Amino acid sequence: MSYASYSNSAASTKLPAHSIAGSTTIPAGSGKSRMAALLALAASAEFLLVVVAAYSAAVLYHRLIGLGSPDPPEAAKYAQESLLISTFQLLVSIGLRQYSRIQTQPRHVFLWSGASSVFFVFSFFISMMFVLRISDGYSRAIVIAQAVSVLLTVFCTRAVLFSFLQHAIASGLIDARRVILVGDPRHCSHFSAQAIATGIRTIRSFELPRSSAGSPDSPPPDAVQALPHAGQLVADCRPLRADDIVILISESDVPAALALASALSELPVDVHVVPVGAVELMAMSRITRFGNMMTMRLFQSPLTPFNRALKRAFDVAAAIVGLILVSPLFIIVPIAIKLDSRGPVLFHQKRHGFNNEPIRVLKFRSMTVMEDGDNFKPVTRHDPRVTRLGRFMRQTNIDELPQLFNVLVGDMSLVGPRPHATSQNDLFATLISSFSRRHNVKPGITGWAQVNGYRGETDTLEKMQHRVEHDLYYIDNWSLLLDLKILVLTLFSRKVYWNAH
Repeated sequence: MSYASYSNSAASTKLPAHSIAGSTTIPAGSGKSRMAALLALAASAEFLLVVVAAYSAAVLYHRLIGLGSPDPPEAAKYAQESLLISTFQLLVSIGLRQYSRIQTQPRHVFLWSGASSVFFVFSFFISMMFVLRISDGYSRAIVIAQAVSVLLTVFCTRAVLFSFLQHAIASGLIDARRVILVGDPRHCSHFSAQAIATGIRTIRSFELPRSSAGSPDSPPPDAVQALPHAGQLVADCRPLRADDIVILISESDVPAALALASALSELPVDVHVVPVGAVELMAMSRITRFGNMMTMRLFQSPLTPFNRALKRAFDVAAAIVGLILVSPLFIIVPIAIKLDSRGPVLFHQKRHGFNNEPIRVLKFRSMTVMEDGDNFKPVTRHDPRVTRLGRFMRQTNIDELPQLFNVLVGDMSLVGPRPHATSQNDLFATLISSFSRRHNVKPGITGWAQVNGYRGETDTLEKMQHRVEHDLYYIDNWSLLLDLKILVLTLFSRKVYWNAH
């Protein structure tokens, strides 16, 4: 194939900006400059707000708690130290590249990075005052008040920034990165559609040039020149000023892709190779060091040992507090159950827990039957097996309260994917490939799927898929803040009670 025909073919696969990003077309470089301007504005705003927060906390404490008003020298001292704290915060944030990494981090990581920088700044600030002996008249309570005020300010500022950035990317006002795709037009279109959700915009696509196999005058296979028109493709890509070039390949394209990547190395861009059909899998992969080797890690344990210990400590403490608060119900509910229908107060059901290990989940009995294992039949709306009291308990989640004891013994967590009956697990594990990943963490009394309205009947595959998607999101994005958010939503969100019967 001549280069002329190749160039025409490549041009025919060009993906115009308006066909990828909706009705908004962004000139080259404008989206990136807007991103830089936004991050600079965010850093400046955080700097000023931290100054105000630190100064206000010191002055208010001095006036309200110290029962006095700061004289001009004292007020000036607070202003100088507030500027120093804010400068340290800005330098740490920039030095750790917290702003520039916002595009590659989930919200909770971006917020926690801000909290860690505040902790570092005040640790350094206190140490500096001690070493330089300038702590006279600066009480520990004022430092604590300033630290809390600055921490809340950083949290709020970054939460607003993150939300605005996501909206700006979704609306097309900002480009995260500009990419050139090389590969089959269908694969380029699919990849571009997935990338646009994160603000990565395709500015041009080309078909992958291939070598003429079997030609008697072909150069050696390991030579870049063995790939015809690679030099012209490099020349076509150079003026486009992309951030990345992504080569989409099938198994037979590996030699050509490696040769093309070598040719593209002369451009100041990141060059990626993505196997066709594995885009979702590659999105979860990371290049990591394994001993003295480098490997591509596709999956990792969802919680580190430290995170597991943190989550467990929170579970135990919160479960004890919860049992104390609802202890009257453990007297009232059993009496009501006995008066309402015959049978035991508690219901034990076998379910799958962490690592698919069987556990016995406790519930207040809400039905006239005690089904378990293969004999389990999911509850439906207006199910005659549910008692009058049981219907109220299920709608208010009171029947789940005994699971606080499951949390204490370590079988469950307060927050996690809800455990299903074993028969349901066996059924859906064969229909949804990622279903068993739900068991990579302990099951929970409540979960991300439940607070988003995905509870109750799973009489269709689509309903279960939505539940699994939310459970996997929770596993892949776990944080203590997310657990707290889910617990609050469990108590106050109406969605939690949708489909409760």
